[in-house]
Amino acid sequence: MRMEPKYRKRRERGLAVLVACLLLIIGAIVFIGYTRANPPSLGDFKGAGNGEEVMVEIAEGESVSQLGPELVKLGVVKSNGAFQRAAGQNDAAATVSPGFYRVQKEMSAADAVAALVDPKNKVELLQVPGGQTLADVTVVGGETRKGIYSTIEDVTCKHSNNCVNVAQLEQVAASADPKALGVPEWAVADVVKRGNDPKRLEGLIAPGQYVINPSHDATAILTDLITRSAKQYEDSGIVERSAAMKLTPYQLLTAASLVEREAPRGDFDKVARVILNRLAEPMRLEFDSTVNYGLPTVEVATTDEDRKRETPWNTYTKEGLPETPISAASMQAIEAMENPAEGDWLFFVTVSKDGTTKFNRTFEDHQRDTNEAIANGVLDSQR
Repeated sequence: MRMEPKYRKRRERGLAVLVACLLLIIGAIVFIGYTRANPPSLGDFKGAGNGEEVMVEIAEGESVSQLGPELVKLGVVKSNGAFQRAAGQNDAAATVSPGFYRVQKEMSAADAVAALVDPKNKVELLQVPGGQTLADVTVVGGETRKGIYSTIEDVTCKHSNNCVNVAQLEQVAASADPKALGVPEWAVADVVKRGNDPKRLEGLIAPGQYVINPSHDATAILTDLITRSAKQYEDSGIVERSAAMKLTPYQLLTAASLVEREAPRGDFDKVARVILNRLAEPMRLEFDSTVNYGLPTVEVATTDEDRKRETPWNTYTKEGLPETPISAASMQAIEAMENPAEGDWLFFVTVSKDGTTKFNRTFEDHQRDTNEAIANGVLDSQR
């Protein structure tokens, strides 16, 4: 039986389509196999960089492989594809810790990945312990305790000359608009009162560990630190708690800085109670830490002459609290002021070099313990 012409043409067209599909499939298989065996060249620089340093941040929860587009934009690597391949070939890329890393422009993808997983290229954390001051402190006898400004310089200038120094930080602290620096509203007026004193920001950088970008200028670094600290303080409820205590938040922060400087952590709540009891009497606080803050050199003991010096902080010569905090106050010190121990104490003195501190209500008992401290060499001035 012969097929009608129209059916024969339809069959021929179907065979042609089938053959074309088979040819496409075969071609695709051949192409995939070839490209796997001979991968296309990805744009890549050669070598470990051109010497121009770039700062790259790996955020919390971010992996090295996610940095590709940013590194291309910064001119560190030539293509995201080459970087992704290099990251996939380096097992350490999956475990890198967050922070800022120093790399260079025009690095090969493999060298860029190697630099990002090398701890030597990671910028150190800024460590601010409780009780640290903005400026360096010289101790009688020659020791120097580094302040926050010097610590920032150390962190930003390690391995780089393009960094921030103490003089730049002091200049910004003394002259910049406090509001622009992130100073909380409740502290602005007190900061402004100090004029162009570079220590007027004392107490507004909270103790803690900070990741800072060492390529930023002094204004950006101080703004970042103060803004983060203000949030930390306000999250603690300092505004509400200070109002309940009939203090301003700035006064509470100032009192907490005295707690930080005057006693071991285990006695913070007792020192807080002494402060509040004395303010309530009222009687002068007479804290040696407030005398030392205004002196060029410090020690545990102070002399009669030191205690007679009139400064904005000396609570032997002025009523109430110092005009500003005298150090960075930890959250433990702030919490001690917010939740002081129960007691009627008006006096305390550290009687031994291991930090043992005794608290009393009467001056006679306090004098007895002071004599013990002198006998133990705690209050023996070396000036």
